[in-house]
Amino acid sequence: MERLTRKTYAEMSAAQMPVFDEIAEGRTGVTDGRIGGPFDIWMLSREIAGLIDKLVKKFRFNLSVDRRYIEISILVTGAYWKSQYEWYAHERMARDAGVSDAMIQSIKEGNRPDFDDTGDAAAHDLAFELHRTHEVSDDTYARAVTAFREQGVAELINLCGFYIMVSMSLNTFRIGLPKGAELPFK
Repeated sequence: MERLTRKTYAEMSAAQMPVFDEIAEGRTGVTDGRIGGPFDIWMLSREIAGLIDKLVKKFRFNLSVDRRYIEISILVTGAYWKSQYEWYAHERMARDAGVSDAMIQSIKEGNRPDFDDTGDAAAHDLAFELHRTHEVSDDTYARAVTAFREQGVAELINLCGFYIMVSMSLNTFRIGLPKGAELPFK
């Protein structure tokens, strides 16, 4: 059962409304006072919501790393946190970015997929090691730098940290999936 107390747009403060409008602009599925996913949680503090929205836009549209590797990193994070909504949203995005169903399923189960692409392996292993051991081996770091350069490695670890926050928000407030969607983690 979802824990978040929902507000209509009319119930928002005058200070919250422009932040809501900015975040909601261009998004689909926005309803009266509801953006969806973690955004409704973050709207509890308009200042935080505004700052996080800037990060979201950076992570979605302005990284040096290919979208495929970004989505692999997000899936590894979502699987580690068993974040139902995060996985639900990003499984489709990963598939759209070219991640195979077999790789998606393996990540979901917490296993290391078989990789044909060195970038796929580097993105997965970087995120997986960070979550499991809280550090990165020299070998994994070297493979990640070869695949993404130092800037890309920094972007991916920042992305993982961001999606930890997403997962924690979604899990704490038990944000539900759209009606009819099946929970990814039983």
